Amino acid sequence: MSTSPVIETPQATAGPPVRLPWWQIGWFTALLVVCYAPILRELVHVWATNDDMGHGFFVLPVAAFIAWRRRNLLTAEPARSNPWGLAILAWGCLQAIAATLAAELYTQRLAVVITLTGMVFYLGGRAWLRILRFPLFLLLFMIPIPQIIYSQLTFRLQETATILAEMILNVIGIPVLRSGNLLELPSQTLNVAEACSGIRSMLALAFLALVYAYFREDRRWVRGLLFLCSVPIAIGANAIRVAVTGVLSQMNNEWATGVYHEAEGYVVFAIALAALIGVHAFVKLVSKTAARTEPRAPSADGDKEEE
Repeated sequence: MSTSPVIETPQATAGPPVRLPWWQIGWFTALLVVCYAPILRELVHVWATNDDMGHGFFVLPVAAFIAWRRRNLLTAEPARSNPWGLAILAWGCLQAIAATLAAELYTQRLAVVITLTGMVFYLGGRAWLRILRFPLFLLLFMIPIPQIIYSQLTFRLQETATILAEMILNVIGIPVLRSGNLLELPSQTLNVAEACSGIRSMLALAFLALVYAYFREDRRWVRGLLFLCSVPIAIGANAIRVAVTGVLSQMNNEWATGVYHEAEGYVVFAIALAALIGVHAFVKLVSKTAARTEPRAPSADGDKEEE
């Protein structure tokens, strides 16, 4: 009785893990911090003194955490240095110098993100840039928007908040007369100032929407939808805040100012964040319902009738 020889198939051996070029990353990062120290120091000052940019303190740690979570993807892609990254680095440096001489703050601060993008592109090529494009994009939220855009946007938001608050107060039965950004109430006159435009909550909610969608949703179209929904949610929440301030001022004028007004802002922002999560839950519910009701394609063998 003969036995056939056993043929052993070779097992695929995994190659050695790709190590990140930590010394190059550290060297470039240290060089970037040293060169851009005045710009970074001024950015931190803006975060600490500008109420609209208080979320800036969280942008860099969150972006760094997301980049760290994607380190396995970076090690799966061999680092292929791209010389075009040096061109982007040079562009960022020249932009920073020119913007500093011209006292153009937004362009000056944007140069930090451009330089960091060039560093990633030079060290890891297109693969690394693709993997880290989201945390790099998040860094834009740590930079105040240009003043000319800020002024126009703030004016429009003030006007919208005043109009919506007037409508809400009329609906609940409080007589109000609007004159520009002023709301004439029986007890006092509310001035919807620039600080009450809602741009602070809009920027913060848009940032949180992107971060929340990144961690809680895989579908890109849903992520984009949540980001877009953060804008009307923030506008509506700010209008509610102005209307609530008007209601509270009818009961006690002190409730419309000071600590009460600040606490009211935090409560309304929490409600806006809950509304954003509610939109996500609604989209998931609709998607699941649509998936269940969608007709199933017949199998290749066909359906067999039971005898």
